[in-house]
Amino acid sequence: MTKDNFFHATLMPDKDWWQVLWPDPAGVLKQVGVEPGMEVVDLCCGDGHFTKPMCELVQPGKTWALDLNEDLLNTARQACKDNPNFHAIPGDARELAQQIGREVDFIFIANTFHGVPDKTGLAKAVYSCLKKEGQFAVINWHPRPREETVVLDQPRGPDTKLRMKPEEVQQVVEAAGFKLEKVTDVGPYHYAAIFVK
Repeated sequence: MTKDNFFHATLMPDKDWWQVLWPDPAGVLKQVGVEPGMEVVDLCCGDGHFTKPMCELVQPGKTWALDLNEDLLNTARQACKDNPNFHAIPGDARELAQQIGREVDFIFIANTFHGVPDKTGLAKAVYSCLKKEGQFAVINWHPRPREETVVLDQPRGPDTKLRMKPEEVQQVVEAAGFKLEKVTDVGPYHYAAIFVK
């Protein structure tokens, strides 16, 4: 697997600053609308930083974690090994419908959407996997200059030119049939755009 197989500028960051940036992943999940009993997908889950608390939060509901990178997915598997509601899926996020094979309540994607070449295409794949009234949460970096998003004394996140305004996310996701429900800050450098099918 090469870097060319991944979405642009979306490789998993170092664990140390990722934990500093997201010290309370369960709180973020609750804030965007993940609830007990839901069936949920952590799309492009990386090392499972959000996946483990997702499993715990939705119990007894099911959690699917999908990622193209087998090494990261194995890290997520290890983190969630004590969660019987966890299901790992190696694969491309754009093939979500084939990978999941059912409709779910909630799909979550963090820090990846900016690098997707066909954003509306991905949103359509998500739309096809959600139940009616299901939700899609997109966590993105605020469109601030990269030098202003400093974690552990270094600029972090994607290049400034790749960062999207909430209105830009709304435009490409609503083109897939969604309706924007709300935009809310989640942490010092990110916002969540939450859409409903």
